[in-house]
Amino acid sequence: MKEAELTEDYKYYLVTFFIYLSIFIQSYVFFKEPFEFQFGYLIYILLLPGFFRRHRLSRPLVLIFLILLIVGIVNVLFDNNTVELFLKVFTGMSLSYFFYYYVLVQFEFNIQQLFKWYLNGAYISSIIGIIQLFFYFINYRPGWRLWFIFNKHGESFGGLTGFRINSIFCEPAHLAGILSSAFFISLYNLTKKESIYINKFKSIVIVSVYILSFSSLGQTGILVSILLLFLSYGILKYILVVVPLILIAFNFIYDNVPEFKQRYDSAINLVQGEKFIIGKTHGSSFILYNNYVVATENFKTNFLFGTGIGSHAFAFKIHALSKDIKQKGFDSNSADANSMFLRLMSETGLFGLIIFLYIIITGYVKRDPKRLTYHWLISNAILLMILLNLFRQGHYFLYGFPFFLFLYYFNGIAYKDLVNGNPSEHDLYLLEDKKN
Repeated sequence: MKEAELTEDYKYYLVTFFIYLSIFIQSYVFFKEPFEFQFGYLIYILLLPGFFRRHRLSRPLVLIFLILLIVGIVNVLFDNNTVELFLKVFTGMSLSYFFYYYVLVQFEFNIQQLFKWYLNGAYISSIIGIIQLFFYFINYRPGWRLWFIFNKHGESFGGLTGFRINSIFCEPAHLAGILSSAFFISLYNLTKKESIYINKFKSIVIVSVYILSFSSLGQTGILVSILLLFLSYGILKYILVVVPLILIAFNFIYDNVPEFKQRYDSAINLVQGEKFIIGKTHGSSFILYNNYVVATENFKTNFLFGTGIGSHAFAFKIHALSKDIKQKGFDSNSADANSMFLRLMSETGLFGLIIFLYIIITGYVKRDPKRLTYHWLISNAILLMILLNLFRQGHYFLYGFPFFLFLYYFNGIAYKDLVNGNPSEHDLYLLEDKKN
């Protein structure tokens, strides 16, 4: 191989490595004021200029962010937001969405390969999680805390083992969010003779770590994964199996994970009208309900375009049920609404919600047993991640969320092209390989 080709291969894999670091490494920040400069931002700055030089701008993406920019400026002028809040979130959001769009362009929309690399990253993260739990069992705190590597890395105790795995992620809920798609694929592999994308050993490791995170979000992910798999194979055929299975799984989690039970009971009581009582109502459930109240009140008066990117924290000060509570902690998720759905409703109104609904509907790939393709697996796996983020993760671009949103959408387009007899080179190669 020529030296020039070796150099190109080196650059290719180095760029790929940094792209996936930007997805998985969010627990290290260079500084926290006036905003958190995360590791991913450095990668955006290094690679985006080259992407812009090589590739054309995406007109739909430019139009969406132009509208968000205009709406943001108008709401700042009308005192529905501050310049600082708007610029801080809008800048990071626009950089990340354009960056990850151009990642797909750079790799010629090779969805299968990009998703496989993600799964390998999920496996490596899970191995670190197993090692972390081992260090907890031998009582070696630096080994499970990882504070000497990641300065935003936390520790969480509880669950059946006494320790909740978070691996390289900030907290167990973050692990449950970013590894959810890998968990779905792993669960599929463990229920079938064949293994897709990763082998059964890697699947066992990922499933084990996902469960051992003892995250409420992860437990929700387990239930939704089971539901999606049964839906993919025909809900009418398996209705007598799926409902009891989900109920059994729910009851097991409810009876054996006190954290889940407390959150669930508190959430139900709040929805039924019970007032918040410090020390009785679960704090996380109240925080989510509190943000629901703020988002719905904000939506009532600004339902079309919301009050602009970054404005939920501003609306929180006006509408929050906890605004008169002096105890700290109840405003900890005031910036991201503790839910992307609530944040979209509050900050972007119907405009943002319709865009997300359009992406989810048009990008979804239903399982078709007549076709030799696994587009439906990628679609359902990433749909799980999107749903979990809409439910309990309000950050617009945490852990490379735009990357997975684009993967989901363009995976749907690739499948439609395949159905219409115009498969991409990557899909054509996979089909021929599977036939052989």
